[in-house]
Amino acid sequence: MWRPAEADPPGLSLSLPNLITLARILLVPVMVWAIASDQMTAAFTLFLIAGISDGVDGFLAKRFGMATAVGAYLDPLADKVLIVSIYVSLGIIEAIPRWLVILVVSRDILIVGGIMLSWVLGDPITIKPATVSRLNTVAQILLGGVVIAARAFQWQIAGGINALMGLVAVLTLLSIAVYLQEWVRHVGGAGQGSG
Repeated sequence: MWRPAEADPPGLSLSLPNLITLARILLVPVMVWAIASDQMTAAFTLFLIAGISDGVDGFLAKRFGMATAVGAYLDPLADKVLIVSIYVSLGIIEAIPRWLVILVVSRDILIVGGIMLSWVLGDPITIKPATVSRLNTVAQILLGGVVIAARAFQWQIAGGINALMGLVAVLTLLSIAVYLQEWVRHVGGAGQGSG
């Protein structure tokens, strides 16, 4: 019988949604191999499976009270591992420009680096995804899926892909600005509180 998140012991707890999320993470190396091997139909199939599993684990966690503290960290981690791996792979085979890969990956490095620095400073920051960041994640995933599908099914949609790339670039820059503003506000507030 599944227990609600409140009943979970303080240690690690793996529920069915968490196991689905772990399986999604384990799909990533296979997807990277498929992209690198130009097996785009297989890559697109794996991409769809990853997307469906993301929806399923979220539904199960909310609908049946299976949310856990582990899942709260694991799910966004799985999304980031998927996005970064897909973008790096697509950048290597020159399916998307490397400047966009660098921008997308740098954003995640900045966020993780800011969180780690706040821990080192002894004042951990709790980051709640802003609306622009949620939109950014959706746009990044959509672009990755469209590029893989275009290669898998020989779609001639360069104009649409370029428009999506522009959208991802703008949303990524806005997301970086929002997180930097939040981090500076947090650090500035911590400095005033300790003075």
